Amino acid sequence: MGTERGLSGGTVRARAPGSTSNIGPGFDVLGLALDLHVEVEVVDAPRLVVRTEGEGADLPQDASHLAARVAIEVRGHDRLAVTVRSRIPVGRGLGSSAALAAAAAAAAGAADPLAVATRHDGHGENAAASVVGGLVAAPLVSGSPVVRRLPLDARLAFVVLVPDRHLATKDARGVLPTSVPFDDAVANLGRLVLLVSGLADASTLERVAGEDRLHQRARSALFPEAPELLDRLERAGAVVACWSGAGPSLLAICRSGADAPAVRDAGERALADLGIAGRAIELRPDLTGLVVEP
Repeated sequence: MGTERGLSGGTVRARAPGSTSNIGPGFDVLGLALDLHVEVEVVDAPRLVVRTEGEGADLPQDASHLAARVAIEVRGHDRLAVTVRSRIPVGRGLGSSAALAAAAAAAAGAADPLAVATRHDGHGENAAASVVGGLVAAPLVSGSPVVRRLPLDARLAFVVLVPDRHLATKDARGVLPTSVPFDDAVANLGRLVLLVSGLADASTLERVAGEDRLHQRARSALFPEAPELLDRLERAGAVVACWSGAGPSLLAICRSGADAPAVRDAGERALADLGIAGRAIELRPDLTGLVVEP
């Protein structure tokens, strides 16, 4: 897809949520928007200026910044002032790149922020969750995401363990096998059906629905403490515990908001017991997705 020119004008502000993806067996298909957001402002200026606040504020504030690259691509020039304010941890498997690309594209005036975000991030499910909001299925078909919003039970609550360590997606991809046994593929398909059903009706969600045989075991070599952390989350009351995207963040799904505080506290204790700096966060789904404010 070629450059997508945007319209010049006054300041435009766009906000997009981060996301968790895969959710166990939904590898490269499922995405869920979460109430951690990035906000991008784009305005014409004599020269390129990039300002960053919050998460990712330590990234270079120049033309190499993802928000700047996206805005320049959309506008067709670099005479822009780009401001980024983010609460989404970077490099933690919470869709920060997809959300940033979507927000920057929208703020720059792109007609199709989802296409721009997918092209830059390479993951249709994260980009779709950030743009559409809620729970989505977004498999790539001929290079473009086919997005379907899925039912999500409002009773569900989510806890994310966010270690203070980065795990690049390319490294997490690099440890995956190039093929999987037939039985493992079938097992994942069956569990994916159970997971989608359970996310639509929390009373039917069960632990087996979160099991995965495609990526989590292989990625544990990069985060050896992950299996113990996941087990501790489940023992504390999470129905499903799994990797968030490519990690190293871990996601716990609770049947209700009443269960989430105990799971969050158990996650904090588990991180401390294993000597891992980080935090546990209670989150709700973001059902709105991308918002643009001129």
